[in-house]
Amino acid sequence: MNSIQRFSLTRRLSSVESYLRHLCGGAFRVGVKDEGDWFYSQEWWDPHERGHTVSQSSSSRGNGVVSVVAHPSSLPSRESWAETEGWLDNRYMEIMGRDGAKNEKFKILGYQWRSLRFNDDTRQSTVKVMAAFRALQPSSIFYMQHPHCLAVPYLKSMVSVGLTSLPASKYDLTSAAIGKKQMRILCVGHGGGSLPLFLANHILGALVDIVEIDPVVISESVRAMGFPAFSVMTATGKRALPTPDIIDQVMWRGIHERLFLYESEAKEFILNNQNNSYDIIFMDAYDGADIFPHSLWDSNSLFMKALSERLHHEHGTLVVNLHSDADISDLDRSIEGVTTGKYVRKVGKAYKKGLMENERNGLVFSCEVPWLCNVSLVVSRGMSSDGRHRDQIKTSLMKTSLEVDKILRLPFSFLDYLKTGLAII
Repeated sequence: MNSIQRFSLTRRLSSVESYLRHLCGGAFRVGVKDEGDWFYSQEWWDPHERGHTVSQSSSSRGNGVVSVVAHPSSLPSRESWAETEGWLDNRYMEIMGRDGAKNEKFKILGYQWRSLRFNDDTRQSTVKVMAAFRALQPSSIFYMQHPHCLAVPYLKSMVSVGLTSLPASKYDLTSAAIGKKQMRILCVGHGGGSLPLFLANHILGALVDIVEIDPVVISESVRAMGFPAFSVMTATGKRALPTPDIIDQVMWRGIHERLFLYESEAKEFILNNQNNSYDIIFMDAYDGADIFPHSLWDSNSLFMKALSERLHHEHGTLVVNLHSDADISDLDRSIEGVTTGKYVRKVGKAYKKGLMENERNGLVFSCEVPWLCNVSLVVSRGMSSDGRHRDQIKTSLMKTSLEVDKILRLPFSFLDYLKTGLAII
């Protein structure tokens, strides 16, 4: 069953001071500029589920009931809407010409957080969505996902450790960032699409393949979560839409042309695309029971062999989102390896065996995700321990992360996701 409800414009106000004390033990944070900062998670991470369901469908691929739940967003503030409306007007005029865009104006209805959920239990993804319409066609409501906003900390962790590891492997990230060279990226697992959209938005040379097994997840991300419709691919490898519509062109400025969203099992996609070589692969693939399938980390499988062939042999980097299985206290954080339990180490060693031709080359490490019980696992072919101990490797990564911050100029710092809980595997 499918049902889309009207976009609500209500705002839920809250006590900033109370929330800060809740998250930070009374430590007051100032100058928050990142709209995806964990500071704002109270608006959508709601234990009482005061949000409303805007869409719901049944999955045939093991994810149960797939729903999209909406919560009001306090940002961007209403005072800034006029500037965004003006930007949309100008973009429309650029595409249509002054005569074609005559009297056309865009109006913003509001902003929401929208969370993709499996079986009302697993919060799979959260994105920020803008709703707007064309003044000459008031019924033409469209949704645009904010491409600069990563709401969930584990996604920021994956981006931070992955994009820091690449230049640490002598990869020219600067040229990719400004579009002078291509960066081939694969995202296994789509969710609402915030990760691939963020990467394509901030790295102008990024070409992002996305693999998602569930067609319901794909349709909900486009229909209810504002992911570019033009990104959807067919089984024959062609665009589902032959040309982007005018609204896609207005909103995305070519970003949608560098996103390729495939409905496929990861194993099937990897095995059937033998000519692709990826600079970096992000793996965030959990089913309706919130389980990371063993088939994706079985070191002796055909999938692992094919994955090894698809990952760039010199600087190729794999980043995997895992649930932490370690019991960590604040006093333990300085102890090497304490942030990884048996499960994380087992998965890390499986990838090390399957992807490292020579265990003396490359580096496998994990980083604890702030605020959540997640770990980002990194397999880097281009990095090496070179006899260094953990603290030396950590210091080197932190230094590189500051350089990457300057290159990409993101709304958050990579350093925050590298400075605690790093373990060498």
